[in-house]
Amino acid sequence: MITAKSRGRQLLLQGNEAIVEGALAAGCRFFAGYPITPATEISEVMSYRLPAAGGTFIQMEDEIASLGAVIGASLAGTKAMTATSGPGFSLMQENLGFACVAEVPCVIVDVMRGGPSTGLPTNVSQGDVMQARWGTHGDHPIIVMAVSTTQDCFDITVKAFNFSEKYRTPVIILSDEVVAHTREKIFLPHPGEIEVLDRIRPNTPPEWYIPYEDNPRGVPPMGIFGDGYRYHVTGLLHDVRGFPTQRPDEIIPFMSRLFRKVNQHFYDIQVVEEESTEDAEVIVIAYGSVSRSARRAIREARKRGTKAGLVQLMTLWPFPRQILEPLLRRVRAVLVPELNMGQVSREVKRINQGATRIETLNRIDGNLITPNEILVRLVKL
Repeated sequence: MITAKSRGRQLLLQGNEAIVEGALAAGCRFFAGYPITPATEISEVMSYRLPAAGGTFIQMEDEIASLGAVIGASLAGTKAMTATSGPGFSLMQENLGFACVAEVPCVIVDVMRGGPSTGLPTNVSQGDVMQARWGTHGDHPIIVMAVSTTQDCFDITVKAFNFSEKYRTPVIILSDEVVAHTREKIFLPHPGEIEVLDRIRPNTPPEWYIPYEDNPRGVPPMGIFGDGYRYHVTGLLHDVRGFPTQRPDEIIPFMSRLFRKVNQHFYDIQVVEEESTEDAEVIVIAYGSVSRSARRAIREARKRGTKAGLVQLMTLWPFPRQILEPLLRRVRAVLVPELNMGQVSREVKRINQGATRIETLNRIDGNLITPNEILVRLVKL
């Protein structure tokens, strides 16, 4: 994350523009997408910023093709990204599953809006949380991060690319209409002041390369097409050389490794930001634009004598259970405000197991939950 020591240029940007800056800083040099409200500004800014940085921008015919092009660019060795909103994100699910099983690093930004279907194209929602986790079929691990501020949009986009490269997996960034279009002051670090990770390349000759070979990290080195490393890429379950298989003794180790490469690195992947939780008697668990309202609410609650704290979820999946469980066992009550019918609150209740009282605050009309709405509930708690 950006610290006072690493602050560089100071700009006034909206969230979508900050995502572009984060992607460029992380080394993204390929973008394929299709315009859709409220994510269009990401494509628009990428269309002129990316070529200027030596990259490639393509407007595709639809969102299915967009993610397909991103996968191809990544296999060719380029850090690649696409951006969309709800209906387009639905169209991407088949290729998202392909990227998971073929272990192709890429970043997908979903700027959430009201749904289902065409829904409320210009209004805010957080209805895609479970889709981000389970939208593509079959058992699969996934990393999903959420942004709340314009600075988050930069910082977390860099982190998403790093996770994607480090673990050879697609990473989803969930933004929403309010975050996307809120314009705020942002500090962009000088080049070289942020950590930028690249995928691990093989150190063996191409003829010795085994593309899906296991190792202690669970993440095989990734050979690049064009560098002489030619291997079979398929959406079918495959053996260590990438060829389709139906042998249990090959399928089980492969699927187990897919999960292990994420599960054994929870400490690195699960990111939250806490405020005033040390002595809190009630806490708010929030993410995205709602955590902005929650931050204001807990500060007002403390002025009124209520010991309130905030846990802002920056990683939604894998769900940060290990971080939340100790908090749930020492507070009197928890409030989970969301712009949906209760998607993250279900996860909080699942891990709570009766340890404390969980209450929800849900809004589904396309409007933001206000600080005062959260404050009133906190005082009652």
